[in-house]
Amino acid sequence: MKNTTVEYRHNFPLDPLDVVRVFDQSGIKRPTSSLPRIARMFAAPCLVLSAWGDGQLVGLARSLTDHAYCCYLSDLAVDKQYQGLSIGKALVQRTQAVIGDEVSLILLSAPDAMSYYPTLGFEPAANAFIIQRKH
Repeated sequence: MKNTTVEYRHNFPLDPLDVVRVFDQSGIKRPTSSLPRIARMFAAPCLVLSAWGDGQLVGLARSLTDHAYCCYLSDLAVDKQYQGLSIGKALVQRTQAVIGDEVSLILLSAPDAMSYYPTLGFEPAANAFIIQRKH
């Protein structure tokens, strides 16, 4: 995979089956057993950036944003076969380029990724609250 050329797309429609495959192959925990729920997650997001290797979806970043004040990076996933190629970093940088310098980029990290996000410039936040989803 090291010699793969990666193409990035902005708000390109994604097949829910491809999204499920990338989520499952990335190690990220999402409700991939419910294809209709995955389809709803990607039906109307504000910003989707995707990475493609050899015509196949290999990474994605899905964000909700007002493009003026804040942007919540809800999903960042890269197929494990393509991890280590800076695809996640590129997806975050491309997200930042779209939203601009006036917009804060916010995310909730999976426990296993806590050490990854500081390498991309994210700072820990001690002032966050969450009401967990029930399903």
